[in-house]
Amino acid sequence: MRKLGNIRRLAYFVSVVEAGSFTAAAERLGITKAVVSHQVARLEEELNTTLLIRTTRTIRLTDAGKVFYEHCASILRETEEAFAELDALVAEPSGTLRLTAPFDYGISVVVPAITAFSQRYPDCKVDAVISDNKFDIVDKDIEIAIRVGWLDDSHLQARKIGHFRQLLIAPRNMQPQVEKINKPQDIKPLPFIANTALREPSQWHFTLNGSDQQSVNVQPSIFINNTLAVREAVREGAGISVLPDYVVSDDLISGRLIQVLPEWELPSGEIHAVFPASRFRPTKVRSFLNILMEKDKER
Repeated sequence: MRKLGNIRRLAYFVSVVEAGSFTAAAERLGITKAVVSHQVARLEEELNTTLLIRTTRTIRLTDAGKVFYEHCASILRETEEAFAELDALVAEPSGTLRLTAPFDYGISVVVPAITAFSQRYPDCKVDAVISDNKFDIVDKDIEIAIRVGWLDDSHLQARKIGHFRQLLIAPRNMQPQVEKINKPQDIKPLPFIANTALREPSQWHFTLNGSDQQSVNVQPSIFINNTLAVREAVREGAGISVLPDYVVSDDLISGRLIQVLPEWELPSGEIHAVFPASRFRPTKVRSFLNILMEKDKER
């Protein structure tokens, strides 16, 4: 295995190729033309291969030079990225973090994560858009977009940060009626609040012990297009509904709301963070995701 005397020679060689001449490469590198010429010559000697054909006015890559240049350029890019990522790992988050999240998960989990992030890294600012609208994150210069449910942004990079369960929920004042329910079909007579932000707000598929399945088509008495508003209607005693666990966990602990048929499971969903396509994530992005995942696990 050949050992190159100095990786700088690779950088000199690449600079000559990309600048188009030894003179232009020397100016770009801030050294003399003689040093560049000498180092490239040493590189050719070590490789025992001619990389460049020199004339009085131009340079031209040999066939071997073309192959070697592609590898050298790739090595130098990887090296720069490695140093940049290492610097980021030891650096404190800085700048402004731009993110977006859907309204219900944003209010319940992301906002507490933003608060914790700002307290931990006071020199880093956060610009958050809490909205159910899905933005073009590249066009809007958004660094993190939280997606709850199912991903459809195939051109973006994604990282799973958690999951959620859908729960059949009732207000405490409906306890006597809830106690009489033994199977999903029994909920049909009860007043139901439909979340019209969902694809199928009136049809629900229940599973018991991973095998027994029942589907129920409810007849809603109230239709609301916002998850947190549906939760408020259930809190006020308007009826039962299906809600994600992250918006009702505190109410279940306090007893304000009760879970109906807890042994029967509804389809669960995943929570992802998506990013513009990139090989490198700034420190602020990684640090915020760590905090967000902590908050997601706490619920």
